[in-house]
Amino acid sequence: MNHQQKTYEQKAYEKIQKKHEAKRPLLRNCIVAFFVGGLISMIGQGITYFYIYFFNFTEKTASNPTVATMIFLSMLLTGFGVYDRLGQFAGAGSAVPVTGFGNAVISAAIEHRSEGFVLGVGSNMFKLAGSVILFGVFSAFVVALIKTIFTGLGGG
Repeated sequence: MNHQQKTYEQKAYEKIQKKHEAKRPLLRNCIVAFFVGGLISMIGQGITYFYIYFFNFTEKTASNPTVATMIFLSMLLTGFGVYDRLGQFAGAGSAVPVTGFGNAVISAAIEHRSEGFVLGVGSNMFKLAGSVILFGVFSAFVVALIKTIFTGLGGG
């Protein structure tokens, strides 16, 4: 049956369903996501300042250990079940920063741990994050290729 040719009963049911459907608090969800994402970013900035102050990194060189620390912390919090509750509360505010990547990697690993370390954790760990890694590597390759073409092939 074509979706546009609905019976009278189907149309009546959809009307009743829409009438009783719970309204989503869109504005509240956006505000919460904004503030939680901002809080995660503030924590990352604090970690950056920690590396700059205590380990004499520059702002540029502190970025890599900061990202690694944020991913590690999100994986740790996911393992204890804290990050999943934060994600339910904050929505995209917890998924968009780099911590969402760490959560996606470790969640798939935890979900399949009963299948063993190799076939469960190892083969399913990057199920969700694999496309992110692939896109990142491919994008870096394309950008480097374009830069090489426009700046010459290493000639001075």
